[in-house]
Amino acid sequence: MTSNASNAVARRAQNVGQVEQNGDQQQPTMAQQIERMKPELKRALPKHMDADRMARLALTLIRKNPDLAECTTESFLGALMTCSQLGFEPGSPTQEAYIIPRKGLAEFQLGYQGMVTLFYQHPMASSIKVETVRENDYFEHEEGLEERLVHRPCASGPRGKAVAYYSVARLINGGRTFKVMYPAEIEERRLKMPSKNSPAWRDHYDEQAKKTVLRNHFKALPKSAQLARAMAHDGTVRTDFTADAIDVTPEFPGAPQHPELEAGTTD
Repeated sequence: MTSNASNAVARRAQNVGQVEQNGDQQQPTMAQQIERMKPELKRALPKHMDADRMARLALTLIRKNPDLAECTTESFLGALMTCSQLGFEPGSPTQEAYIIPRKGLAEFQLGYQGMVTLFYQHPMASSIKVETVRENDYFEHEEGLEERLVHRPCASGPRGKAVAYYSVARLINGGRTFKVMYPAEIEERRLKMPSKNSPAWRDHYDEQAKKTVLRNHFKALPKSAQLARAMAHDGTVRTDFTADAIDVTPEFPGAPQHPELEAGTTD
């Protein structure tokens, strides 16, 4: 074999070895992907929030909930980007937003406190609150031309089980509106949800019910752009974690359509 031929064979062998070596390389871990994503997080986050802290929070979520580590990287990073763009720290004590594993995908879930926070971003917003009515409370509720809502919590003993949930909103122009929902209505909504038997409903039923009332009430209230985005992404999977993807209709896993009033919090 001539010198040139020998050199050609050697080069081919070297190239084959490189291809095999590259094929054996492992995919980046979730932690590595989060680290690489920090510049994008920095651009997406509000000025008062820090990309390093958001990355640490993401890693903490994975450590606390190993099921998140089993989710697709794209869905987890998509949920993390949604939280960042809305200005929420997922899983924090503020209970504004969560990243929840479900069937191998990471979902963004909006907490009812997050809905309240975003409502106040609208220039017309003055105040909003959500309450639970219990069987030993005094409660009057009328609809129609003479709307009426009176609630006096029982102060002389146990208040008893929940018999209604309501939200009241006031606008800076003096306008005010309320929405009342009863347990049967809440249950009807819950049973239509993919998450109807989730730990969130089992362990935090009142919080879930309040969120359901708020979501229904918000249909008649002015909404900031951020609140509209957050409600559109609630309970969805986002696999595109570029900044402009928040304005693209996300996916709702396990259901052809998003339930109209789906609610969710932490597992």
